Amino acid sequence: MEMTRKMSLMRAIALGTAIFAGSVAAGVPIVSPAVAATGVEAVVNGSAITSGDVARRMAFLRLQKTKATKDIAREQLIDETLKRAEIARLRMSVSTSDVDASYARFASGNKLTTEQLGQILDRAGVGADHFKQYIAVQMSWPRVVNARYGNSAGGKTLVERMQERGGEKPSTTEYFLQQVIFVVPASRRNAIIGKRKAEAEASRSKYPGCEDAKIFAATMRDVSIRELGRVLAPQLPEDWKPLIEGAQGNTTATRVTERGVEYLGICKKREVNDDMAAEMVFRAEELGKGGDKPDDGNSKKYVDELRSKAQITMR
Repeated sequence: MEMTRKMSLMRAIALGTAIFAGSVAAGVPIVSPAVAATGVEAVVNGSAITSGDVARRMAFLRLQKTKATKDIAREQLIDETLKRAEIARLRMSVSTSDVDASYARFASGNKLTTEQLGQILDRAGVGADHFKQYIAVQMSWPRVVNARYGNSAGGKTLVERMQERGGEKPSTTEYFLQQVIFVVPASRRNAIIGKRKAEAEASRSKYPGCEDAKIFAATMRDVSIRELGRVLAPQLPEDWKPLIEGAQGNTTATRVTERGVEYLGICKKREVNDDMAAEMVFRAEELGKGGDKPDDGNSKKYVDELRSKAQITMR
C-alpha cells in the first residue's frame, strides 16, 4: 500500500514522535509490541517477511496515528521488499550516509538528538533500523520511478525521448570501480584514525590495479576490497563523485567514512552510449529539473507490475 497516499513522512512521524516524546517526559510507560522474529508471515521472491517485521511496521503505523492492522502492515512490507529489490537491481539506492543524514535531520527537526529519537522508536516497538530502512526506500524509490516514466503523468519511453533529440542517443562515462577499505573498529576510531589515513594515502601509489588488488590488500592489516562493478556517471554517489571525476591516475583521494578510511580504484573508464547509459542520462536530466517525487499513478503502476511478476507466498 502506497505511503504517498497518507500524510507526509515528516508530518506523520513528527506527530507520533511528539506524542511519544511527551509520554516519555511525563513518565507514562509505553508498552512495546512483541517483535519476536521467529515466524514467517510472507515470502517475496525468496525474501522472508517475519512476524517481527510486521509487528514493527504495525508499531510504526500506530506512531503515525494511522490504521495499524496486520494485513496493512504486511502489504506495505511486501511492496517495500519489491521496491528494495528493484532499487538494488538498477543500482539507484541512496547511500547509508544519505539515510543517516536524513535521520539526523528528522531528529533535529523534532528537537531531539539521534540517541533520543532512537530511544523513542525502541520504546514504541519500531526501532531505529526499521525507520532507517523505511527512509532508504522512500528516498530511493522516486529515482526508480522517474527513471522509468520521467516526471510527466504519461511518461516517455527511451525511443520517444531519443526522437525528440533527432534520433541521437546520449552518451555518458562508464566506470568500473573497486573500493579499498582500511578498516577502523569503532572502539578504536579516535586512537588510530590518523594512522590509518596515513597508511591508506601511502598505499595509493602502490595500488596495482583491480586484478591484483586482493593480493595487494592481503599484504596489509585489516584492508578489504569490495567490487562495485559498472557505474555510469549519472549513478555516481554524491559523496564520491568529485573524487572520481577529479582522480589523477587509477585511484581517488581518500575519504574517512563510518567503516574507516577508503579510496576507490578506477579499473576502467570510457564513454558509452548504450540503452542503459541513455536511460541514466535522461534520468539525471529529469532530476535536474527538480523532479524527485514519483507520480502516484506511475508508482502504483510500477509496483503492480512488480507484484504481477513476483512469487509471493503468504504464511
